[in-house]
Amino acid sequence: MTTHETSAAPLGLRERKKRQTRERIRREAYRLFAEHGYETTTVDQIADAAEVSPSTFFRYFPTKEDVVIQDEYDPALAEALRARPAGEPIVDAILNSLKGPLGQMLDQDREDLLLRTRITFTDAAIRARNVVEQQRSEEAIAAIIAERTGRAATDLEIKCAAAAIIAVFTTLVRHWVEGDGQEDLAELYQRHLPLLARGLDF
Repeated sequence: MTTHETSAAPLGLRERKKRQTRERIRREAYRLFAEHGYETTTVDQIADAAEVSPSTFFRYFPTKEDVVIQDEYDPALAEALRARPAGEPIVDAILNSLKGPLGQMLDQDREDLLLRTRITFTDAAIRARNVVEQQRSEEAIAAIIAERTGRAATDLEIKCAAAAIIAVFTTLVRHWVEGDGQEDLAELYQRHLPLLARGLDF
């Protein structure tokens, strides 16, 4: 996962405009990727379609790869988990978080998520970058588990738990994309993430 803003605090005009510009660039980029393919679409084409200069594009996305790599799911998940009861097991907290705005986000972003995930799995450069982003996601989940348990984020058990959660996320998203998004992604999480809570008993 790696920014929909989910904070309840209202954004100022400047921040709203920046978010709108960012979303417009990403929206036009995905449209062009779908129409012409990721490889053949240039930054200049994306900037032109979004009605911004190339320099403005690079203020929001350092590279074309970042349009695909960057996302809002880690911050959204972190916020949702911090709102869950402290004593709730982490898997239950994640599943219950998916019943709220986070699940709605996944549903609203369905087509873009399908496209960007296909690119992530097929483009060599982005696949390599995604390894780094996956590690960041693991660290973000570990930090949340540490907060909820009072243990250190560097605790090996905490790190293993976070790695397992992200691994299941990745596997389920890959399965979802391979099925052309026909299944409900949030429902896949609800069905299969509990495997971690039950333990590997087979």
